[in-house]
Amino acid sequence: MRDIAAPPLVDVPTSAWRVRESSDIRTCPAGIRTRGFQHRKITSPEVGRVLGSSEGMLPRQVLPGQFYMITRRCSQRQFLLRPDRETNNAFTYCLIEAALRCHVEVLLTCAMSNHHHTVIYDRWGRYPEFVEHFHKMFARSQNALRGRWENFWSSEQVCVVKLVDRDAVMDKLVYTATNPVQDHLVDRVHHWPGVHGLAELLAGRCLHASRPLHFFRPDGPMPEVVEMRLTIPPELGPEAELLAELRDRVRALELELEAERRRSGHRVMGRRAVLAQSWREHPTSREPRRNLRPRVATRSKWARIEALLRNRAFVDDYVRARAQWREGAPVAFPPGTYWLQRFAYVSVADT
Repeated sequence: MRDIAAPPLVDVPTSAWRVRESSDIRTCPAGIRTRGFQHRKITSPEVGRVLGSSEGMLPRQVLPGQFYMITRRCSQRQFLLRPDRETNNAFTYCLIEAALRCHVEVLLTCAMSNHHHTVIYDRWGRYPEFVEHFHKMFARSQNALRGRWENFWSSEQVCVVKLVDRDAVMDKLVYTATNPVQDHLVDRVHHWPGVHGLAELLAGRCLHASRPLHFFRPDGPMPEVVEMRLTIPPELGPEAELLAELRDRVRALELELEAERRRSGHRVMGRRAVLAQSWREHPTSREPRRNLRPRVATRSKWARIEALLRNRAFVDDYVRARAQWREGAPVAFPPGTYWLQRFAYVSVADT
């Protein structure tokens, strides 16, 4: 066997370190050994504070049987999702394929020109796998379509909000359905030319998509055609009642926003103007920065407090278990530990 020389020992400036959030591990550029590194143990109160990471970067508890709203925006707020036939088909195809692969139930989705909202029910605790696969495959497909090479999605962490109860799920379904109307792009939900699942959800129809040939191989392993029915899980109650409530609330909000535009004289952009936009453009409005990134959603103050306390308890238990695990002691991580269980095969306590 040929001897391989070790990389040279060099001093690397502090700015070159990359801090892994919610961890006491620091990594440096590949192929470089460093001197002068001091290992620092991170205790629970320090996680997300001393290392400068935000609250949203703490480890997440992934449990089965949870509702979530997933939101992600495009890099630099560009209109990389600007509706057209190829984009709509590719978004729908990648969404359906990822949901079927990971056994995630999709309630509703809406693809705006530079972001998307998708409400899901994670029956088996696999939403991280779903999010990763969906966003990865669609980003590659869309970059191939646009002739791009750089990041498609924004570098900020994907927004995943746990919907604690039925009211929270309903609120997010209404928000997702009416997002094009609330942004004054169209005056009715069904006028939006992008991917929008409300009509299919209310009518009980399936979403259909064919394999995007601008990216996927014609003889590759990906299915030629996919279809999926948007569903209302029985955990929310009778489907007919929920759909009737959703229809009424969407219609009421449309009328409310229409009356508001009459009073203010504001006009919607319109379907034709949306389609005429260049995908290289971005909104002229100022981007909000350093705002709150909620992890849970519910109308009830006490339900929200309870959910946040459960999150904090999970983080505390996780940090303690990880510290013991790194020292070689036998330990069971708290229920909902996802990454270490999947990739490091750690023991996880039963729920």
